[in-house]
Amino acid sequence: MSREKTVRATGKHGRAADNGHAGAVAEGINTGDEYLPAEVALQLHRIMVRTRVMEERMIKMSKSGEGYFWIGGPGEEAFNAALGLQVKKGRGPDYDYLHLHYRNSATMVAMGMPLIDDIRQMAMKATDPNSRGRNFPSHFACSDWNVVPISSVIENQFAMAPGTAIVQKRHGGDGITIVVGGDAGTAEGDFATCMIWSTRPGNELPVLMVVMNNGWGISTAHDTQHSLKAIIDRGKPFGIPGEVVDGNDPVASWHAIQRAMAHCRSERRPYMLEARVSRLYGHSSSSGAPRSNDPDCVDMLEKKLIDAELLDRNGIKKIHEEASAEVEAALEQIQKEPNPEPGDEEKFTYAPSEVDRVYPEDYTGLP
Repeated sequence: MSREKTVRATGKHGRAADNGHAGAVAEGINTGDEYLPAEVALQLHRIMVRTRVMEERMIKMSKSGEGYFWIGGPGEEAFNAALGLQVKKGRGPDYDYLHLHYRNSATMVAMGMPLIDDIRQMAMKATDPNSRGRNFPSHFACSDWNVVPISSVIENQFAMAPGTAIVQKRHGGDGITIVVGGDAGTAEGDFATCMIWSTRPGNELPVLMVVMNNGWGISTAHDTQHSLKAIIDRGKPFGIPGEVVDGNDPVASWHAIQRAMAHCRSERRPYMLEARVSRLYGHSSSSGAPRSNDPDCVDMLEKKLIDAELLDRNGIKKIHEEASAEVEAALEQIQKEPNPEPGDEEKFTYAPSEVDRVYPEDYTGLP
């Protein structure tokens, strides 16, 4: 399905086939009046399962010595997968720029990132395409997809996002800038910076501001810090429209993202989405990554798929087993791959430049 097209199903039909999938007449899943066709629902499910299995294995890596620190987004897969499938992917201002944070694994998997690449970063291998093993896991960077390097510094991506949006505004076209952060980070000045620079009179910018609200800022409960009923209310004084969506529901998330993107592409102005999501394994391995009792978006989607007769229990089990096999094969592969060398530390600090003469040798780009 293209990112502009929404297919409306009329109901469920047919029985589950022997392979766990329903017949071709099964049409989709719904939440209220909003629908997703079967093809998209099943695609989202597979992405969510693959991402979840990968993240759970990475947590084990942090405890077994195969990796040293884990941070990620189990519980946020439904929204993030729906986001990744609707991104206008490419390089340059004609396409969407992504200023993500370290809980966007499902977004990258939905865009086509092999699971092994995130696992390589977790194990700090020199083959890690994001940072050559020099950054934390889930700190993605991909110039071919306009994924701006993720920083561990909370919320600074919101101060950076107007920069790419200014380029897109001047360039023309329908490319937008998407910036994603957590609810606690909205207390940072960077969040206000994004709202100010995106709404200057006559210079409004096509920025989609996404806040993933899991109810916690590391160890601080959201309700003890924020008096507003919804974070999107912060956009009202700036004239930024917004929507709160159940981020555990892929159907609601898909359509909310679609509406938000359509606004930014056509109006060339900002929009704000607040996704209410779960945090299933704490903030990071620093807190032990304990399993919470929050609702699980994977379980919730699987119930919908079973009710719609798009999958049965055997089919779901098979998808989980395939994901586990993929992850274990990736782990076996990376054990054979090289670790970074001490001399690699300062390589590729700056992008290559033919005109820079300030930094010789490895420093081949403008500071």
